[in-house]
Amino acid sequence: MTLVRARPVWVGLAAILLAAVLVQAAPAQAPAAPTSPTGPTATRPAAPSAPTATGGVSVNRTGEGALDVRITGPLQIMLLLTLISFVPSIVIMMTCFTRIVVVLGFVRTALGTQQIPPTQVLVGLALFLTFFVMRPTLVEINDQALRPYISGAITMPEAAQRAVGPLRMFMFRNARTQDLALFLELAKTGRPDTLADIPTHVLVPSFVVSELRRAFEIGFILYVPFLIIDMVIASTLLSMGMMMLPPMMLSVPFKLLLFVLVDGWDLLVRHLVSSFGPL
Repeated sequence: MTLVRARPVWVGLAAILLAAVLVQAAPAQAPAAPTSPTGPTATRPAAPSAPTATGGVSVNRTGEGALDVRITGPLQIMLLLTLISFVPSIVIMMTCFTRIVVVLGFVRTALGTQQIPPTQVLVGLALFLTFFVMRPTLVEINDQALRPYISGAITMPEAAQRAVGPLRMFMFRNARTQDLALFLELAKTGRPDTLADIPTHVLVPSFVVSELRRAFEIGFILYVPFLIIDMVIASTLLSMGMMMLPPMMLSVPFKLLLFVLVDGWDLLVRHLVSSFGPL
C-alpha cells in the first residue's frame, strides 16, 4: 500500500468528534401530526421549518430534508468541559508525542543525570515540539472542519469526517506497513483496497507501536557514545586499582561535556523533527 501524504485545534477537533457521537446517539424525533377538536385532520406536507432551539440543541431542516443538529448555549459549555478528559488521550496516542517523550527519556537515562532535566521540563518540551510538528495538520483541520462548522456551512457529521481525515493521513504516513498488517490480522479484517478501508481502531494501535519502535531505535543510537564513555572510565579506574570509586561519579561530567560540545539539544531536536518527514 502506498501511503498518502497528509494534508496541511485540538479542542476544535475533539469537540466536533464528541458532538458527532452525541448527535448520532440521540436521533431526532419527527413532530406529531396536528389534530382537530373533533378528530384527526388530513395530513399535509410539512413546510420547511425555521430553526428551533430546545435545551441547548438547535435543529434545522435543510433543503434535502435532512436535519442539521447543532449544540448551542449551556450544552455546548458542558460539552467543552467534558472534552477535557479526552484531549490527553488524543494528544498521546494520535500524534507524535509518544516518540518525542520516549526519546527525551532515553537521553536523560543515557546521561545518567537522575532527575535532571525534571520530568515536567521534558514533558513540556515534548508537548511544544508536538504542536510544532502537528501544526500543518492542525491548520488543515481548522480550515476544513472547524471554521466551516462554526460558520454554519457544513453539518456536524460532515465536520467530524473532515476533521478525522488529516489526522488519519498523518498516522498513515508514520505507521509501518508491518504493524498495519499485524493489527488487520488480529482484527480479522480482510485485505483493504484503499487506506480509507482501514478502520481507525486498527490504525491507532498500529501507529503507536510504530512510534515506540522508532523511539527505541533512536534511543539505542543515543546510548552508544555514552556507553563507550562508561566503559573507558570503568577500565581506567580498574587499571588504577581504584575499585571503590563509582565509575558513574566520573563518567557523568565527561558525558555532559561531550553533550555540550556537540550541541546535543540542537542535534536531538533537529533529528527528532526531521524524522517525521517534511512539515
